[in-house]
Formats: sequence, C-alpha cells, structure tokens
Amino acid sequence: MANQIQKILAQLPSVDLLLKQIPTEELTHSKVKEKLQKILAEIRQAVLAGDMTEAPSEQEIIALTLDELDKHQYSFKRVINATGTILHTNLGRSNLSERVRQQLNEVSFNYSNLEFDLSNGQRGSRYSHLVSVIQKLTGAEDVIVVNNNAAAVLLALNTLADQKEVLVSRGELVEIGGAFRIPEVVTAAGGEIVEVGTTNRTHIKDFREGVNENTGALLKVHTSNYRIIGFTAKADLAELAELAKEHGLPLIDDLGSGLLIDMRQFGLPYEPSIREVLKLGADIVTFSGDKLLGGPQAGIIVGKKKYIEQMKKNQLLRAIRIDKMTLAALEATLSLYLDEKEAIREIPTLRMIAQKPEEIAEKAQTLKERLDDISDQLQVEVLPDDSKIGGGSYPEHLLPTFAVTLKSQTDTADELQTKLREQKVPIISRVKNERNYLDLRTIEVADFDVIAAEIAKMFA
Repeated sequence: MANQIQKILAQLPSVDLLLKQIPTEELTHSKVKEKLQKILAEIRQAVLAGDMTEAPSEQEIIALTLDELDKHQYSFKRVINATGTILHTNLGRSNLSERVRQQLNEVSFNYSNLEFDLSNGQRGSRYSHLVSVIQKLTGAEDVIVVNNNAAAVLLALNTLADQKEVLVSRGELVEIGGAFRIPEVVTAAGGEIVEVGTTNRTHIKDFREGVNENTGALLKVHTSNYRIIGFTAKADLAELAELAKEHGLPLIDDLGSGLLIDMRQFGLPYEPSIREVLKLGADIVTFSGDKLLGGPQAGIIVGKKKYIEQMKKNQLLRAIRIDKMTLAALEATLSLYLDEKEAIREIPTLRMIAQKPEEIAEKAQTLKERLDDISDQLQVEVLPDDSKIGGGSYPEHLLPTFAVTLKSQTDTADELQTKLREQKVPIISRVKNERNYLDLRTIEVADFDVIAAEIAKMFA
C-alpha cells in the first residue's frame, strides 16, 4: 500500500512544469503559483488519506487551478455593456479614452508634479493643471474639481451661502439618482432654501421679490433628467445674472451634465454649453465629469476667480478633493476637446452618441455572423431598436440602433440573461419580446471576440 501511494505521488507534475502551461496575462505569476501549490498539496493529502487511488493528469490539475482562480477574481470587474444605455450609472457611466489610459500609465505609476510648481521648485496647486485648458474651452477665470457634482454644489453653497438664504425656482428642486435632492444638499451646505415661483411657472419678478438682506446666492438647476411641458415659464439666465449683480450676489448654475460641444449635430435637442452659460452671466457653473463630458467621475466648478479662491480655502474641500488619477484622466479628456473632431472620434461617450444607424447595423451583422454557428440551440437575429443616452441626460430622446438578439431553444429569456451575466466577462443584456437584446451602439468591435467566446462556452 505504501509503495502504491509513493508511486502515485511520484507521478504528480512539478509546480514549475504546470506553470509553463498556464497563461498568466490577466493573473500574477505569484497568484497562479500559490494556487497550484495549494491544489497539489490537497491532492497529496487525498492520496495519503487513501481517498485518491490514481494521479490526476496535468490537464486535469490545470483545469482545476483555472476554475479555482476564476472563483477568486476581483469582485469589481469589467463587463460588456450590451444594454444600449451609453451612460449606464450601474455599469460605470463613461468609458475613458485611450488618451486617458496613456496619461494614467504615465503619472499613476511614477512620481508626478501633482502639487509641485516646476517653475519655482515650490509647492503648487493640483488644480493649476486644469486652468489653462478650462480657460480655452469655457472662458472661465478659474476651476476647482471635487469628487462629484453633488459635492461641487455642496462646496459652492457652503462657501458662498452658509447660514444664508438660497433662492431657487420651485420647478427646479430636482432629485438625482440615489435619492439625492437639491433641497437636502442646500441644507447640508448650511443654507436655507427659499422656493420662488411655482412648479410650472417662475418669473424674474419672483426672484426679485425673494431677495432680502439675508440672501446668500441665486441658484439655477438645469432639469436635465425630466421635462415640464405645457403652460410653463422660467426666469431667463441673463435676467438672473443682472439681478444677482444688482444685489452683489453670486449666481450659481448647476448644469449637472456639462456640455463643451453642440449636441445638435447628433440630432439631439439644444442644451446650453458651459461657455454659453458663463457668457450669459453665471458666476459659478457646476457639472459632472463622467456624463456627457465623457471623463472620470468628478464635480467640476468653473467661474469667477474671486469665488473659486474662496472655495479653495474652505476646509470642506480637503474631504472631497480629487486624487491624482482622477486629475490625470480629467486633464487628458479635456485636452481632447481642443480639437472637436478628435474629441468625437476619441472619447467613447461622444463616439457612441455620434454613431449612425447604418454603421451600427453593419456592426450588428458582423457580430451575428460570428454567433450564427455557435449552436443549433441558439437563434440569432438582427433587429432595429432604440438606445438611450442615460445618466439623466436627454431622458425623452431615443437614438435609433440595431441589436443582435438571442433566443435559446432550451432556456427562457430570463434564464439566458442570467447565464450571460454569469460569464467570466459578464455580458449585460436587455430582455424584450422573449429575446435577449445586445445593442451594438454600446458594444465595441474589439469586444466581439470576447462575446463570441463567452457565448460559445455557454453552449459547449
């Protein structure tokens, strides 16, 4: 018996031999080696206990190792967004450009001049790296960046209107994702919200009548995630700017999803750009970095230098400031906008919005052909559909698109959706008309190989 056990143990391959046969592109060499050593130790223990009477093959050990490694990958992982919602909040909103990847690789893995002025060898400001590009793109005097737009509004109000009244139209008391509401943000900032006008109609006289000695700021909130139609009216921004100037008050405009280019070129309705809002007289404008701008999550505050300087001295800034990676990603994204055509070509969010239906149809046909021969149990068809921009932007506007639809002979649409979601690279689809829709607007051609491989495994 002892001789038989020794014979089995002697047949087990070495860790080094097995390591040479396992691809480690996505895994560290040490992690694979550690897992192999653990599995071989468990096999030896089973042999010594008499629970294993023959040695597993090299391929069986490798397969077992890969299965174990798959189970212990990071919880936070890449997915394929096949939903057609470009700014999908649950899936990370904006994809970043290749320019961002290059800049992150340069500054994130090396020391950098984050807060170091190279011209004089003294301590500098991390926000100074954005001033030049922001001035060129928006005409703003200065810029400061925090971790999201809610924080941007919070910082602006806490700095400029703490213990003061903040006038805002009742029709602009919005709630954004996660139940964050403008009234609560104003209160958290130390301000007292004063509603003026009505839900559907607010005039400049309503603001004028609301101003008193305890007013700290006028706040305008862009209602990007809903629309009020019919018998409506709202105070003109230029009129608000004149009123604010008359009383020496700051006018803060929360754009939410800031635009640097005219989106009408993609067939979308007019929305004001950051430059236009500043030109009309807003003193401070806040907006998100990861919505239509197409950059990293950030709350960007631009406007008059005298107000920005006050915010930089606010102790709250330390708690909500951005790190070097966000700064690098934002600077790289903004720099692309210096050439609008390059921005549309290189920033994934803009590129997806700009895609023409016929281009998407061609992509869909190519993916269909890749999936056609995977299994007789899978029906693959290209169908027209609609995409959404998402992220609270243009909620009423749909973009025509094409989707590769999947229908299984053995699974319901919901069961197939679950299987797609459980793959090593999860594929997030939409179920409609008892089929799974893979919208090609939000799928890159580079993802086709991954999609085909994951679906093939499902039907192997």
